Amino acid sequence: MDRFRTTLSIQPATYSIGHSERLMLLGSCFTEHIGARLQAGKFSLRINPFGIAYNPVSIARCLERLLERTRPFSEDELFEHGGLWRSWDHHGSFAAPQHDEALRNMNEAYHADAAFLPATNRILLTFGTADVFYLRDSGRIVANNHKMPADTFEQRRLSIEEIVGATANALEKIKAGQPDLQVVLTVSPVRHLRAGAIANQRSKATLILACEALCRQFSWVQYFPAYELLLDDLRDYRFYNDDMVHPSEMATTYIWERFMDTCFQKSTKQIVERLDKLRQALQHRPLHPGSDAHRAFVQAQLDHISQLEKEYPALDFRKERTHFEQQRG
Repeated sequence: MDRFRTTLSIQPATYSIGHSERLMLLGSCFTEHIGARLQAGKFSLRINPFGIAYNPVSIARCLERLLERTRPFSEDELFEHGGLWRSWDHHGSFAAPQHDEALRNMNEAYHADAAFLPATNRILLTFGTADVFYLRDSGRIVANNHKMPADTFEQRRLSIEEIVGATANALEKIKAGQPDLQVVLTVSPVRHLRAGAIANQRSKATLILACEALCRQFSWVQYFPAYELLLDDLRDYRFYNDDMVHPSEMATTYIWERFMDTCFQKSTKQIVERLDKLRQALQHRPLHPGSDAHRAFVQAQLDHISQLEKEYPALDFRKERTHFEQQRG
């Protein structure tokens, strides 16, 4: 027992995530961090089809629209603000100066993810906040306010029932077509402090209770305590970035390691750890390119890649091989 911290005990998941699974991740910016690590581990996945989304209703709406498969975005769903064309369903990363460009970006992602979703058997949803903006003129909840004037919106907090209803409806439809579906729910440890610390805690509490209700309702939905790992296990500002809002790289790594312990089989974790060493080698910047030591390093990595290709023929190592072959000259 560590006298200076509380270590959370997490039960191993009743499912596994391996390289044969097809994953879709939706939610807050914390989703992007975990998704990037899964991508580096060469899992088959898609991340945030409409960009980062913070509230559960917008996340559920994204899933519902992808399930329709034949309802791409139309011109009348876009609006211009600050010289960029945007959508209320999309993150600002999809915005573009030209109307056609924005619509093309949105619909290319839509078609790719709508085709991917029916075969998806692992979904990770990360809820960021229960506090939502909705348009004054229509009552529509928006995924992103795009820094529009404040009088464009009203604000309120979603109820537990609203979150559970919207999420359950979307997930049940996916489960009907994919019996092997397993869903992981998390609450983002990123703090939403615009309305203050008390409002943030109440919002997070609403999300946690909604996750509990969903897990009680469906045996194939489980909760991973990312929020609790940062707030109750690490529990120190040194595990935050300088903005005191986002978790640091060290904290994200710790949560990722606990996620692997919970959701990965031992063999999958070993593969990911080997791939992580290769990723670190890719980031290596030699002091003396062309030296005997550097040539030996490059050859060692190419040998490592050859061994990985032999052991895991389903994984694609072309990018890594090309990188080191170019360094070899």
